[in-house]
Amino acid sequence: MKNDILKICMEKGILLDKEGFELINNLGDREIIIDFLDKLNKGFRERFITKSFIVRNINKIQEFYYDSEKKKVIEKLLFQLGIDISVEREISEKSAEPTESAEIVNARFKIVDFPFLPSQKLEVDHFIRYFRNRFEDMKRIIQERAEMEGVISINRLVPRKQASFIGMVINKRYTKNKNLLIEFEDPTARINVLINKNMQAYAKAKELLFDDIVGVKGSGDGELFFANDIIYPDVFIHEKAFLDREEYALFTSDVHVGSTMFLSSNFERFIRWINSEVGDEKQKATARKVRYLFIVGDTIDGVGVYPGQERLLGIKDIREQYKELARYLGMIREDITIFMIPGQHDSVRVAEPQPPIGADYAEPIHQLKNVVLLGNPAMIEITNNGKKGIKILMYHGASMNSFISEIEELRMIKAHHYPAKVVKYLLKRRHLAPIHSSVLYIPSERDLLMIREIPDVIVTGDLHRSTTDYYNGVQIITSSCWQSMTPFEEKVGNTPDPCKVPLMNLKTREVKMLDFS
Repeated sequence: MKNDILKICMEKGILLDKEGFELINNLGDREIIIDFLDKLNKGFRERFITKSFIVRNINKIQEFYYDSEKKKVIEKLLFQLGIDISVEREISEKSAEPTESAEIVNARFKIVDFPFLPSQKLEVDHFIRYFRNRFEDMKRIIQERAEMEGVISINRLVPRKQASFIGMVINKRYTKNKNLLIEFEDPTARINVLINKNMQAYAKAKELLFDDIVGVKGSGDGELFFANDIIYPDVFIHEKAFLDREEYALFTSDVHVGSTMFLSSNFERFIRWINSEVGDEKQKATARKVRYLFIVGDTIDGVGVYPGQERLLGIKDIREQYKELARYLGMIREDITIFMIPGQHDSVRVAEPQPPIGADYAEPIHQLKNVVLLGNPAMIEITNNGKKGIKILMYHGASMNSFISEIEELRMIKAHHYPAKVVKYLLKRRHLAPIHSSVLYIPSERDLLMIREIPDVIVTGDLHRSTTDYYNGVQIITSSCWQSMTPFEEKVGNTPDPCKVPLMNLKTREVKMLDFS
């Protein structure tokens, strides 16, 4: 069979990576495999087929089989990918017997977006294209704001006339009179912008960071521009999405399996609650309606992540750490779909966007049928029977420490204790890591850390504290951890509040905090 697949691929000019090959090989029947490869070839004209490519395009692949007798093919494929297909019968109120036309097959969720980057040698030109493309994409978003009518480029500014332009911050300083002088650039030119400390725009300008892309309104000439307003890209949701059915989602992160500080008994209590084994009858009834668990990075403690870490490791082999994590996740009811992304401690590259956790280190995790492994960041939509679903953006949150360091308001309130307030600044910028040096990153043609599609919910981890908030209609959820304070956390100023788990009713959008401490 394997030789047959290779021969078919050669005939069609298709290349398969190892995971893509195994996925297709497991479809079993030669005729089905030929048909599947033929559909991929004609539908996408893609020469290099990977597992990641199939996951990203799974909705379109499903369409290929919509009216086909081979629907079982897509069900088998989805099952391998860990994507659950629920078959629901809608029974008419007028009849107790379901009809054939009443039977519908719906995926309970779909993967909206998660990063995939081909292996390539990085050169200076990649970074240039990355920033140019980011600027153009962000410009399109800002131009949609009603306040930004009549935008012109910097090199076309006319002296003493009111104008608007979009630029990237490349320098920022205070004058001796405490006014702000900010240097902006666009693809045509650079200009210095003065914001008087008595202007309303001053508060907005104070929180500008290097590499921020914003709209500027005011008047000036080609040398100095006097700003009276700053316009951020920002997010706005005018109508909240709700599920028709009552289902619950749980959010957690920073499990840190393998650490001597891992709170194993608390984590086991959490799993027992999910399985309706503990709690009063009301709590058990709620637990039975949990359908999704989001784990937002740092699933294990890793090895060699920071100096002296080996002294705090109970499990010193990274594969054994994942094996132990798989043992815990394997205890969870199989009707719960577990979405999992990596963080800095996981066995993937630190540079963002991060790929899904691979089978080379985490084979036992890959064998769990209800675990969906995604990259960091990733967006999932909980579907709603053809209506607007709930989009949930997962991001581990490595950039949040740089926001706390750079923005005065966050420093003053010690925002490590209030991570939801930090997330507001990410949403305002429509970018998860806008500062060039805030995280290690890999440049791409399309900036994969931009928030192009506004989520209904954004969930982060990393700061080890669970908080919730709203920002312009977007629900913010930050995740707690399952690890007590380490010397490293104490050094960087993190004060964990472990074992807190937000529970969201997807029908009402109500969020409650569960405490397993």
